[in-house]
Amino acid sequence: MRSALAIGDFARATHLSIKTLRHYHQVGLLEPAEVDPQTGYRFYAPGQIPTAQVIRRFRNLDMPLDVISAVLAAPDLAARNDLIAAHLDRLEEGLARTQSAVSSLRDLLRPETSAPIDIQHRTVAETPAAAISEVVDVRDALDWYQGALGELYATLAAQGLPSTGWGGGIFATELFSQERGQATIFLPCRGTVRPMGRVAPLVVPGAELATTVHVGPHTDIDRAYGALGGYVTRHALAVDGPIREYYLVAREDTADESRWRTEIGWPIFQTGRLGAAEG
Repeated sequence: MRSALAIGDFARATHLSIKTLRHYHQVGLLEPAEVDPQTGYRFYAPGQIPTAQVIRRFRNLDMPLDVISAVLAAPDLAARNDLIAAHLDRLEEGLARTQSAVSSLRDLLRPETSAPIDIQHRTVAETPAAAISEVVDVRDALDWYQGALGELYATLAAQGLPSTGWGGGIFATELFSQERGQATIFLPCRGTVRPMGRVAPLVVPGAELATTVHVGPHTDIDRAYGALGGYVTRHALAVDGPIREYYLVAREDTADESRWRTEIGWPIFQTGRLGAAEG
C-alpha cells in the first residue's frame, strides 16, 4: 500500500487547495514526494505536512514565494531568521502606510476639520544647479527622487562645490496624466558641476509660481497638490508648464518624516501681486 497522501488528501490535511499545490509544484516551492508516471497524479509524504503548514502561514503574512523558498533553503537558523525579520519589517512599514492612508481618508471625509491652506505667489530666478533628469514611472517617482537627491549631494561634496539653496524637482505634466514622464531633480550650487554618472549641469529656468508647503511624508502630498490646483483654477492663473517642488526639509536634514517640508510650485501668470495669496 502506498504510504503517501494523494493530492486531495494532502489538501485537506494542509488547507492548501489542489490548485495552490499544483502551482507550488510548478514553481519548485513544494514538490510532491512522488508523481505517478502513468497518470501524473501527485502524492505527498506525511513528513511534508509541517512544511506545507509553514508555507501557508508565511503566505497569510503576504510573504512572496521567492522569499519563502529562500527561508526554507536557508543554510542555518540565523540566515532563516534574518529573512523572516526582514519581511516582518516590510509588513510594519506597510501597516504604517495603511494607517497613514486611513488617517488621510478620514480627514478628507471631514473637510471641516482640515486647516486652511496657505498659498503664496513668488518669483523664482533662474539658478545654476547640478541635476539628474530621466523619464520615470509615477509609481517609482518617490524612490527615484530620494536617490537622485542623495546622489547630487554626494557629487557636489566630491567636487568641492557648495550648495546654494534647497534641492528641488521639476515634473512634466505627462508624469501625472500618463503615469510616465520627464522628471528632473536639481541642487543649486556655486560653480559648474563636472558631468559625473547621471549628474550634469543645468540652469533651472526662472518662473512665476503659486506655492504651498506640504508638511510631513509624501504619502498624502496629493492633498496639497489638489488645493493648489483648485486655487490657480478658481483664479484663472494657470499656465502650461511643469510642476515644481522644493525640498525645504528633507531626508538629508532629518530621518523624521513628520518634520519634512515640501514646497509645491504651480506655474502661473505674472499678476503683479506677489506675496500672500490665500489662507
